[in-house]
Amino acid sequence: MTYWNKIKKWITKGDDIHLKDYSEAKLNWGGESAKFYLHLDDFKVGELTFKNDKWSFQYSEEFKTTSNNLNLIIGFPDVNKVYLSQELWPFFKIRIPGLKQPMVREILIKENIEDNNQVKLLKRFGKRSISNPYELDVVS
Repeated sequence: MTYWNKIKKWITKGDDIHLKDYSEAKLNWGGESAKFYLHLDDFKVGELTFKNDKWSFQYSEEFKTTSNNLNLIIGFPDVNKVYLSQELWPFFKIRIPGLKQPMVREILIKENIEDNNQVKLLKRFGKRSISNPYELDVVS
């Protein structure tokens, strides 16, 4: 259970906040990490990771050797660069659907996904996008 969910539970139940619960919740705060592979059919294009509250993207070695025959992804013009950002890039962010859609809200509630947790949202909804042919696979 995340920190904010515990706070909500304590407030609604009127329970006292126990130091043990707070410590456990605090350990989960900001410690999330994830790795995704970006594919075009069976071809690995690159790797997106989230670690230490930062996103990174880099092209795969396979892509680097054949990049002359393929289009580069918008926003990532240098095949040799490791891109770093505090924010998820628009190329990946568009894979997360509108969070006010009733069906999406239902999934978020059912699966206990916070609507501000882009890592979990991307894991849940990010595999395919109607805006491009790439697939994003969760590795960890």
